[in-house]
Amino acid sequence: MKSDRIQKLLARIDEGKRLIDKFRPLPSVVLSRLQKQFMLEWTYNSNAIEGNTLTLRETKIVLEEGLTIGSKSLKEHLEAINHKKAIVFVEELANSQAMITERNIREIHSIVLKEIDDKYVGCYRDIQVRITGATHVPPDPLLVPDAMCEFAKKRLTQSKTHPVEQAALAHLDLVGIHPFVDGNGRTSRLLMNLILMKHGYFPAIILKNDRKRYYTTLDKGHSGKPDDFIFFVGRALERTIYLYLEAIPEVKIHFITLAEAAKLSPYSQDYLSILARRGTIPAFKIKRNWMLTRESLQEYVKNHKN
Repeated sequence: MKSDRIQKLLARIDEGKRLIDKFRPLPSVVLSRLQKQFMLEWTYNSNAIEGNTLTLRETKIVLEEGLTIGSKSLKEHLEAINHKKAIVFVEELANSQAMITERNIREIHSIVLKEIDDKYVGCYRDIQVRITGATHVPPDPLLVPDAMCEFAKKRLTQSKTHPVEQAALAHLDLVGIHPFVDGNGRTSRLLMNLILMKHGYFPAIILKNDRKRYYTTLDKGHSGKPDDFIFFVGRALERTIYLYLEAIPEVKIHFITLAEAAKLSPYSQDYLSILARRGTIPAFKIKRNWMLTRESLQEYVKNHKN
């Protein structure tokens, strides 16, 4: 049974999605800006988590202007370019009527590692690997094909679980199998978002600044306690949803900063900031400011009166 905090988070996500759906189709200018923003953020953060040193601005130059950064390696440029192409491929899969397959995972991996490691591109590993900083040990390479077959049956077929939970567990399990020599993290995050987008949700972008918590919750998930990782992924998705909501003029007027919220509630800005970081209130960050809706603040105050 899902924990109370996960159930509340999923309810908030579904309500946010319902509100966005209410205003669809979004103006083409707004949609184009959001898609470009998520393409950049997703590529930058996913690669940065794996050690790519391109900054956000440098990634933008490489992706949008086709220029090279003199101090950076060819590999880092290829990682940015390939990841953008992988996102385009994932979007095509999400918009198709076909089910997600094990082959799709290998195709995504092929794009991620194209011209970087042609020996292993799209191929399962034939060597034993370890996950840096994790206690979990992936299966022997001889067991990988069967493990991936079972994974596809368990995580890629129709599921009764909430799409956010399905996507998070697919990510968790795929990283656990670690089927490739390299590119497992990026491929897992792409698959996770493919599942979300296939169900009409939005990409959950895991930020570089959350890298430590990301790995901690992954490791905890591999020890048989996945709730923290599901919650972590849900919070990442919630951030995307609120960025969509913030871009819709009719909805934006409902958002306030924590400083404004403190004036409208019995709580200090510092206390509200703690609640926001914990995910206790449905706040999200735009640049350096936490934002939340007046309605969610009023509901929290109402439910926590002495």
